Amino acid sequence: MLEKSDPEIYKLIELEEERQSHTLEMIPSENYPSKAVLEALGSILTSKYSEGYPGKRYYAGNQFIDEIEKLAIERAKKLFGVPYANVQPYSGSPANLAVYLAVCDFGQTIMGQDLLAGGHLTHGWKANLSGKLFKSVSYSLNEDGYLNLEEVRDLAKKYLPKLIWCGGTAYPREIPFKEFAEIAEEVGAYLVADISHIAGLIAGGVHQSPVFFADIITTTTHKTLRGPRGAIIMVTEKGLRKDPEIIKKIEKAVFPSGCQGGPHNNQTAAIAVALKEAMEPEFRNYARQVVTNAKILAEELKKRGIKLVSGGTDNHLLLIDLSPFGKGLGIFLQDALELAGITTNKNTVPQEKSSPFYPSGLRLGTPAITTRGMKEEEMRKIASWLEAIIREIKDCSLPEEKERRKEYLEEFRKDIRNREVIYKIKEEILNLTEDFPIPNLGI
Repeated sequence: MLEKSDPEIYKLIELEEERQSHTLEMIPSENYPSKAVLEALGSILTSKYSEGYPGKRYYAGNQFIDEIEKLAIERAKKLFGVPYANVQPYSGSPANLAVYLAVCDFGQTIMGQDLLAGGHLTHGWKANLSGKLFKSVSYSLNEDGYLNLEEVRDLAKKYLPKLIWCGGTAYPREIPFKEFAEIAEEVGAYLVADISHIAGLIAGGVHQSPVFFADIITTTTHKTLRGPRGAIIMVTEKGLRKDPEIIKKIEKAVFPSGCQGGPHNNQTAAIAVALKEAMEPEFRNYARQVVTNAKILAEELKKRGIKLVSGGTDNHLLLIDLSPFGKGLGIFLQDALELAGITTNKNTVPQEKSSPFYPSGLRLGTPAITTRGMKEEEMRKIASWLEAIIREIKDCSLPEEKERRKEYLEEFRKDIRNREVIYKIKEEILNLTEDFPIPNLGI
């Protein structure tokens, strides 16, 4: 049908399917949902308006939508062991904004992990609304790449934040929820755990849960959880004891006082499907393999002399530190890897000496390639390819003069495209992806 009605869009989707099929997707925040999740996402549910909550809608005709949303809520509560879940947020950023609106007044102090040290944009970064509406204090990492909990405690005591975030986007170690809870309790702050990256690992039992330590938990649903692009806000028993009105505040903050209107019902149904899948024994095996793959990949890179932030990983992601070769090399490695068939993203490293636009690190992870069925043997192959391409770009030198950087990068991209090592690895990756097709591609 789409091919006839809109051949241009159809062709672009085909090209994207081909790109994904023939490359290794190693951006840690990307994954492949199941056929069942995609079926729910592409259903007729997208046609219905449902402002409000189950039993309290502003429109008629929501009797079945109510049942779908209640099912998603009950599954989230069961999977994560919480008394309350809101499945309506469109994505992680609106979910986090709703938490601010529920528990903070504009201008109050908040704390979160520094974006340049692996934190998230919505945890108070200056360019984000969270850093403009609130007084933001950022904590960082020790030189070893681990969270500096002494700094967190000192900053909390000095600035007395109303809310403290834990959880980030480029932190390869387990989040110390208990220690964060102790600090938050000392200063009377809400502790909010953003588990967007590790939700599937928590569900699969390979990362500790924040349920006994945090007051509020937020998560996206499309990363390690393998659902659609969406989000969930959860309140713990501890959070209810801290503020018995917190559920009402969060519901009002999501709708109607917050930044979104009616829920996307097809997304809600797809979240429900993903949550059901995450309760199956097969999902626990998947989560375990994600972490195993990441650890094997880390060890193989270290054997090859590649520096990793914190020296390794406890979860699904790694952060390569290219600063021993020079500063600002992340973008060179990202672009060279993409040409060879490995998709990653440039990233800052602790004590970054370059610009966030030209950082010295590279972030990569194992969720999507593990979904394709890859295991330890494939991680060793990938490590050898990563090493070969790092050696190929390590002598690049980012110009100090900003006006020269664009031209230098254009010349680099032309040159690297013709390197024999790129052709060779690309061919090997094409062969590997034939053996590990993406599940449900092209349904």
